[in-house]
Amino acid sequence: MSRKLIITLAILIILIGLPVAIKLRQFSVMGTASTAMPPETVTADTARKQSWPDTVTAVGSLAAVQGVMVGAELGGKVVGIDFESGDRVAAGDILVRLDAATEEAQLRSAEAAVALARLTLERTRELLTGKNASKAEFDTANARFKQATADADNIRAAIAKKTIRAPFAGRLGLRLVNLGQILKEGDPIATLQTLDPIYVNFSVPQQLNPVLAKGIRVRVTTDAAPHETFEGAINAVNPEVDAMTRNVRVQALISNAGEKLRAGMFTNIEIVLPEQQEVLAIPATSVLYAPYGDTVFVIDAQRDKQTGAEQQVLRQQIIRLGETRGDFVSVTKGLNAGEQVVTSGVFKLRPGMVVVIDNTLAPDARLAPAPANE
Repeated sequence: MSRKLIITLAILIILIGLPVAIKLRQFSVMGTASTAMPPETVTADTARKQSWPDTVTAVGSLAAVQGVMVGAELGGKVVGIDFESGDRVAAGDILVRLDAATEEAQLRSAEAAVALARLTLERTRELLTGKNASKAEFDTANARFKQATADADNIRAAIAKKTIRAPFAGRLGLRLVNLGQILKEGDPIATLQTLDPIYVNFSVPQQLNPVLAKGIRVRVTTDAAPHETFEGAINAVNPEVDAMTRNVRVQALISNAGEKLRAGMFTNIEIVLPEQQEVLAIPATSVLYAPYGDTVFVIDAQRDKQTGAEQQVLRQQIIRLGETRGDFVSVTKGLNAGEQVVTSGVFKLRPGMVVVIDNTLAPDARLAPAPANE
């Protein structure tokens, strides 16, 4: 082989081999860099013991403390309506006025008869004193006076019944009468209900009868006010157990300041029993739910084998869950008090990952969360 050919081959090897070597070096550096992933930033909380009130749940319905369909006691023509549908009224407020012209005319006649009977009675008393009238005449005059007075009072009562008033304070329903309408005795005018406070009626199994008592706190929720909880207390426990269901009927009195609860609504009830239960609780956002078992990511402190530096490493732990309360869930098995668990973004984690804890934007878990209206 000539010297010229050898030189040419050497040049070609250098021109081709040098770029290949550089590229292989770059791939090696990239491979090394890809295996050293930066730590994942997570939020964390500590599993801790909490005292939860022992509660019993039930479903029930609401009922007004006082509720009635206001109607006409006597028949007559409607000449005045002093309310609108949905008005709030006080006890004694005038709702409807019926035509009482006939009764008022009869009252004037009756009052004249009362005045005459009074004069006759006084004259007869004077004559009896002077022994110019008998005791029988005086008794007759006295009876006629009392009869005339009773007749006048009867007419006044009829006139009063022609003015229909609210029997108690509450909220009126839809108006069912119109001006000029002729009402018969008992015809409805409007519903009237007292809504604050309000009753909730529900049933619980007979096994709970020994722990139920007047004054035990209850909490009521309904889909009509999804972000609100209404507080109250048991008002009465039925002394009789239903023979068909073996349940005990219970009634509670609930505060309803905004009148958001209405009679007939379906509600969920939570009875807060006096006993407390000790649980190991973690935020519910810590749990990775799966068909084969629920897990959490526990943060363990380990030392890097190469650098010796301490780092936070994830360990996936299978747990058994208990009751959920607010933003927390109780753990009955698989976790110890004091262990740190990741509280957000658990679906993107894997065992063995190195993490850094930053709770700056950590969710605020509460037993009784109150979402904002905004």
